[in-house]
Formats: sequence, C-alpha cells, structure tokens
Amino acid sequence: MIYITRKTEFCASHRLFNPDFSHEKNEAVFGLCNNPNGHGHNYTLEVTVRGQVDPQTGMVLDLKVLKQLINREVIEKVDHKNLNVDVGFLLGLIPTAENIALKIWEILEPKIEYGQLHEVKLFESDKNFVVYRGEALERVN
Repeated sequence: MIYITRKTEFCASHRLFNPDFSHEKNEAVFGLCNNPNGHGHNYTLEVTVRGQVDPQTGMVLDLKVLKQLINREVIEKVDHKNLNVDVGFLLGLIPTAENIALKIWEILEPKIEYGQLHEVKLFESDKNFVVYRGEALERVN
C-alpha cells in the first residue's frame, strides 16, 4: 500500500462556545478561545490517500487532482473566513479542530476517485493538531 499526502494552509477565525452553556461555563470550558470577538489560526491541512500504484501512470492519485479537489471543496470555503458564520458545512457546530477535521473527511471521502482517503490531519498551531482516519465515533454526552 502506498500513501500520498497533500499539504496546504489556510487562515481562519473562530470562537469556541456552546450556546447552551452559561457565560461562566463557556469561559471555564473554552478559556481564551471563547473570546466574544473570536481569534484566528494559520491552519495546516494534510490529506493522505492510500492505494495501489496504477501501472499506467505510476501514481496512486495525481497529486495535482488532489490539490484541486482540496482547494475547491475546502480551502476556497474556509480561507480568510469566520468559521462560526461564513462556512456552511460548519454551521451549527462548535468549530473545534476535531469538528473541522471530521467535516473535511465527510466532504472529501466520497469525492476521491482513485485510492481511498486514509487520513485528515489538521494543525491549529505547531503544537496542536488532530488526526481523523474515518473511524466510527461515539458522541460524548
């Protein structure tokens, strides 16, 4: 099995808060990320596809095609946006890195024509990132 990865960046702002929480609980849970005016990140997104090498092309998937797909389906929708209000696929969600990665997976997975989506890795900073590999998740209540 061969794994190929496309890395890209985008800038976006968001506010972490739950409208069902009190002001005090939002502050306790989300801290500085609960700033009413939001805050921003320079995100790095890595999308990994796995598969067999096509003997006719020598590739699992043309990285140019993967780049175009990521740009069209994700980057154009999130770059320089407020994730709470400007991004349709995040409306109604708390725009944590976890939720963003899950939604990116849901968008890209059915559109990968060659190979199989293996991993979405989203960095909020050099020190904080999430990884999602399509596993079924149980929601915490």
